[in-house]
Amino acid sequence: MSTSYLLRAVWDEEPPATARAALQTCVLRLRRLFAKYGISATTIEAVPGGYRMHNDTETLDLVLFRTLTSQAGSAAGPGEELYRLREALSLWHGQPLANVASRMLQQDAVPALEQERLRVLERVCDLELAAGNCHQVLVDLYESARRHPVRERFTEQLIEALYRTGRQAEALAEYRTVRDRLRDELGIDPGPGLRRLELAILRAEDLAPAPPEPARAVTAAEAPALPSGPAATTSRPGRTVLPVPAFAGRESDRGAMAARLAAADGPRLVVVSGAPGIGKSALAHQTAHEVQEAFPGGVSTIALARPDGTAVAVEDAARLLPDPGAGRRLIVLDGAAGAWQVLPLLPATGDASVLVTSRRGLAAVVATHGGAVHRLDVLRPAEAYGLLAGLVGAERIAAEPAATGRLASVCGHFPLALRIAAGRLLTRPGLSVADCAAWLAEDPPARLALAEDARLSVPEVLGQALDALAPELREAFLRLGERAADEDPSVRENEAVLEQLVEEGLLEDGPPGPYRLHDFLRIYARWHVRTRGTTAVATSAAAAASVVGSAPH
Repeated sequence: MSTSYLLRAVWDEEPPATARAALQTCVLRLRRLFAKYGISATTIEAVPGGYRMHNDTETLDLVLFRTLTSQAGSAAGPGEELYRLREALSLWHGQPLANVASRMLQQDAVPALEQERLRVLERVCDLELAAGNCHQVLVDLYESARRHPVRERFTEQLIEALYRTGRQAEALAEYRTVRDRLRDELGIDPGPGLRRLELAILRAEDLAPAPPEPARAVTAAEAPALPSGPAATTSRPGRTVLPVPAFAGRESDRGAMAARLAAADGPRLVVVSGAPGIGKSALAHQTAHEVQEAFPGGVSTIALARPDGTAVAVEDAARLLPDPGAGRRLIVLDGAAGAWQVLPLLPATGDASVLVTSRRGLAAVVATHGGAVHRLDVLRPAEAYGLLAGLVGAERIAAEPAATGRLASVCGHFPLALRIAAGRLLTRPGLSVADCAAWLAEDPPARLALAEDARLSVPEVLGQALDALAPELREAFLRLGERAADEDPSVRENEAVLEQLVEEGLLEDGPPGPYRLHDFLRIYARWHVRTRGTTAVATSAAAAASVVGSAPH
């Protein structure tokens, strides 16, 4: 966990001046407490930029829960899968983190953990219904549908169970109760699944149990901000890799990447690099969707970074690589921290095509294994318009074309920022694009954040990238942000430092041409200095971090 994440978890947005020293004291107390009860004092390690605490199935229920759900996905049959998932659910007792006072964790981590549990519960109910155990699962479904009324899948399952146990009137009454509540409270109609179910009941159709879709492990990108390790998702033969919602642009990149990945000979390695939030993962997943037919062995995605930005250990990632003999496959290594994380994995990929995303260019990877690097820039105005139209709705966006252009400009044409802005418009149907753009323009870095997901937060995503820098690189980046946009960074900065910032994805181009800082990153750098203190404060923080790193552990 990064130091900045821990500071926010403990003190929310109002840390005291001595917060870093106090955090060091907290860690020291935890180590002593662990030692008192016979737990190794080295359980918590100081690492660059934060702390790491190793955990496994013996020490953390969440790890055991995820292990069991992952094993369930490869179970020999529905019976074994159901047994493992029931065992996993038995680990939950009440609300998670109920005795933790952190407002940030209660707002961000707890809902994500609850969603993770609910996904497994939905799967259990699917398996029970498929096995014909409609009476047995009714208790679970009544409770789940009442406690989570906007989660329509539970209501669908409840209505199906009632209907298949001969209670047609109760099933229709449940549907109409949900329909009326959705209309009254949200102004929407039930989803297509519920509508089809109502029609089937009215027609007295036979709802025979259908074989449930195979489960999959929770990915690191989906997991809440309590990292337990990497996870992989696999597109099995016969299943599809879904496209990225409202993906727009990057046609030339997608075409070139698809041609190399599907090539019959030569290095089938592609690296997608660029600034944080520039859309690397989205491009990789969209490309995987478009080329999946060329890979009968399926597509496997391995997240190499946890939600808090910390890197997954190489040995953990290696355990998730697919069997080289399973047919021609595409492997996506998402969020690599550097060549050190990728190079040890490549020999085990066999003849698979490999697509890597990273802020870094990974020159050492392509220099030793061949391949191509696609360095992403911001979206063009037409591409940004297409992304917003695909997410928010073409009619709503077309009604305010000038305001849409202004909104895209406020977002720096960064896909991450554009998706966050679209999320705000979607959750506020009465908000005009112009008003949204004007509100965001007052303080873009702070306001481009969705509270329920740290991955959709400009301060969180860019803050993680900044926290990962060495102190001298962090100070150089913040200094560049204070300068005029037309000033050549090389005039007053060491070229070696600038090259390292290019490698970190925070600066563009360089010799023989000039270096270039994205306008959006410049705005973020100025906001960071204004809200978090000057570079002198950053230097003090770096010194405090070095003291933390030297503490006994």
